[in-house]
Amino acid sequence: MRAPFFARFLRRCQRLYWNLTGKLTVGVRLLAVEDGKVLLVRHTYLEGWFLPGGGVQAGESLQEAVRREAAEEAGAELRSMRLFGVYSSFFEGKSDHITVFLCEDFTWRKGSSSEIECVACFALEDLPDGTSPGTRRRIAEYVAGGVAVAARW
Repeated sequence: MRAPFFARFLRRCQRLYWNLTGKLTVGVRLLAVEDGKVLLVRHTYLEGWFLPGGGVQAGESLQEAVRREAAEEAGAELRSMRLFGVYSSFFEGKSDHITVFLCEDFTWRKGSSSEIECVACFALEDLPDGTSPGTRRRIAEYVAGGVAVAARW
């Protein structure tokens, strides 16, 4: 039980830092869809289900970051992928910019990250309770024709 508490505590400290510094962040998310199902993760430090992803590290390309995050969080190996959309979020006092990649050809197994509580695939039309609003919007865009339409996360 200590690990989830500590992870939540660190997350709160991170939010405070963002609020005080007005930090700009760059992140990636993966919209992994195959056979009418989407791959989602549930973190140990956040409530709900999300697209796999995270921050881009110094010296890392966006494509390298999404491949790394997919492997760490979901044990996913991505084959071909394409840019799905670029979004902005100003939630929690930060200026966050998220690049979403679409991959329809991948394999996955449970990742190796202690940050991830659960990894699962869900039918596009039957997402689990607690799926984040941003995740639901990206999936709805995909279902509506595969084109990103919103600028905000």
